[in-house]
Amino acid sequence: MPLLSQPLWKHFFGLFILGGLIIAVAGCGGPMASINADDATVAETSESDTTAESETKTTQKSTIRLPRKRYELNMDSSPFNKLTEAEAYVILNKGTEPPGDGGYTLTKDPGTYICKRCNTPLYHAKDKFISHCGWPSFDDEIKDAVKRLRDADGRRIEIVCANCGGHLGHVFHGERLTPKNERHCVNSISMKFIPEGKEMPKPIKATDVKKKEDAMKSEKAANPKATDAK
Repeated sequence: MPLLSQPLWKHFFGLFILGGLIIAVAGCGGPMASINADDATVAETSESDTTAESETKTTQKSTIRLPRKRYELNMDSSPFNKLTEAEAYVILNKGTEPPGDGGYTLTKDPGTYICKRCNTPLYHAKDKFISHCGWPSFDDEIKDAVKRLRDADGRRIEIVCANCGGHLGHVFHGERLTPKNERHCVNSISMKFIPEGKEMPKPIKATDVKKKEDAMKSEKAANPKATDAK
């Protein structure tokens, strides 16, 4: 049908609807939303996670999708703090919780953030800032508490607990969000917040854990029947 054979209002209405759709699609993500897009997809890109292959775990108001197939979840049997499957997925298997306002993303109370796995103090609340990236952000860490590693993707810098090696997140430089020009993007599920004035739990030192593990191995090697009976 020729274009002009239809009423003009139909053409203008169609253009209006099309234009609105284009604007809506173009508006689905500003600069701040794209700063840390890779953080939100680390788990999915490496484990081919799909809706049919995953189950949902909810913790600290954040939903974490655990792959069911082609992925063996590495759980922790060491003397460190016992972890849930969702915690192990992030801390031991280097997964990433979804972005959002849950967990500690918007927390401003004074206190200290410690490692969920070993209780090591990692960050002071005074160094926390709201970056609008979807994860808790800090521009400094407690001295010698965080270790930096080259990420498996070859581009980013991973940060882990210097004591137990638990995955925390990634660190970024040059964003000019604070005078220190550094952003530690940390998973809420990797930490535990201790409010100011409350007693801090005793850190579980990795050296002590190794001694216990070595002692258990020696005991089992010396008397395998006795340890199997337990």
